Amino acid sequence: MDCRSLRFPLLASLSLVTASAVAQDPAPALIGYWHNWNDANAPYLSLDQIDPRYNVIELAFAEPLPETTSAIEFTPDFEVPQEFMDQISALRGAGKKVLISIGGANATVQLNDADEREQFVYLTMSMLLTWGVDGLDIDLEGSSVSITGGTIEQPVDSTIIRLIDALQEIMVEYREATGRKLFLTMAPETAYVQGGQSAFGGIWGAYLPIIHALRDSIDILQVQLYNSGSMFGPDGAIYEQGTADFIISQTEAVIQGFNTAGGFFQGMRPDQVAVGLPACNAAAGGGYVDTATVRAAVEYLLGEGPQPGSYTLQEPDGYPDLRGMMTWSINWDAVSSCNGAYSYADNFERIFGDQATFIPGTLVTGPRLFPNPVTEELRLTDIDPQRIIDQQGREVWRATVGVRTRTLNVRDLSPGLYMLQTMDQGRTTSYRFIKH
Repeated sequence: MDCRSLRFPLLASLSLVTASAVAQDPAPALIGYWHNWNDANAPYLSLDQIDPRYNVIELAFAEPLPETTSAIEFTPDFEVPQEFMDQISALRGAGKKVLISIGGANATVQLNDADEREQFVYLTMSMLLTWGVDGLDIDLEGSSVSITGGTIEQPVDSTIIRLIDALQEIMVEYREATGRKLFLTMAPETAYVQGGQSAFGGIWGAYLPIIHALRDSIDILQVQLYNSGSMFGPDGAIYEQGTADFIISQTEAVIQGFNTAGGFFQGMRPDQVAVGLPACNAAAGGGYVDTATVRAAVEYLLGEGPQPGSYTLQEPDGYPDLRGMMTWSINWDAVSSCNGAYSYADNFERIFGDQATFIPGTLVTGPRLFPNPVTEELRLTDIDPQRIIDQQGREVWRATVGVRTRTLNVRDLSPGLYMLQTMDQGRTTSYRFIKH
C-alpha cells in the first residue's frame, strides 16, 4: 500500500475551518487521559464534563483495526461524530491541548514492513485531521516495543526504526496541513525507560531510542510511575513504587540521564517532563501515592519544599521548570470514592498554584448573583455555577454533575473575594462576589 503520495487537502481544510485558535502550550500542565468507554467503577464522561483544570486531554485510545498492527483508528463510542468534534473544538478554544493517544495496554502497534509504515502514516494523519486535534500521545506497551541490540543512538530493530521514521513524517505532514507543530507526548512504562539501567534488551530500555531520536520534538515525556515494581535511581539505589523517593528518583533520572548497556541516555529538559501517577488506588495495579506524599515529592522536585525521603536530588535547587503532572485518568479522578472527587486536580492546584489552572474568561460583576456582598446565601439568576475559587485560585466549591442550583450556601466561607465560574461551550465566565 503506497500512501506516500497521498495528501490531505480536503481534511486539512475542514480542520482549519472548524478548529479554534489555540493558546500557548499549557505550562504548568495538568495532563489527564480520557476513557472512550464506560466503566462501572470510573463512569464515562463527555468531553464537556471534564474538570476545567485539565489543560492537556489525551483521548484513550486509538487502536489498530482487527487483524492488523498498523491500521490505526479512533472512533468515539458514545458520541455523535460532529458533536464530538465540536466538543474538541470548544476545549481547544479554551486554550487546552487535545491529543489522541495511540496504543494502551490492550493494543499491539508494530510496523513490520514498509507497507505497514505507509498505512500507519496515512491513517494516523487522516485521524488527526478528521477529529481536529492538536497531536498524538504514544502509549505503546507489551510487545509493541522491543529491542534486540544496537544502542540508544543507533537502533537496529526495524520496527523501532520504522516507528521513528513514521512519526517524523507525520509531524511534517501535520505542519504542512495545519500550519502548526504537532503536539507530541509519550507515556512509556518505567521498564521501557528507567529500566534501561537494569538491562538493555526486550522491553528494558526499549523506548530510549525513540525518545532520543525525537527528543527535540517531544513536548511532554510522562513516564508511568505505577504498575512498575522497584527501579534503580540515578544514585544506584533501588526504590519502590508508591513512595516519594520513587517519584523523585525516577523523575530526576529522565532529566539528568543515566547509563545503560546501550550507551548513555541524555536527559530531557525539565519543561519536557511531567510526573505520571494514578488518580486513585483502584486506577492501577500498583503505585498509587496519597496526595500529601505526592505534594511533598513534587514540591521537592520544584525546589520549593524539604527533602521528604532518603533520595537526595543531584540538582540542589530542584527543577522549577518541571512541566507538570499526568494522571490515569480523568475519569478515575472524578470518582468521589477516590479520596474525594478531583483530588488529583486539587493537589495539582495546591502544588502549582492558581496561575496554572485559573481560566479568567470574561469577568462579570453585574446583578446575576445577589446579594453582593453576601453573608449566608447567594442567589443566582440565569446562570449555572460550576465552581467557586478563592483569591489563591483554590477551589472551595464544585457543583454536582447534573444538579442545577439557584441558591448557594456560603456561610462557611471565610471573608474575602471569590470568583464563581461557569462554562458554556468551552468559554469560562467569572462572577466576582465578596463574602462578609
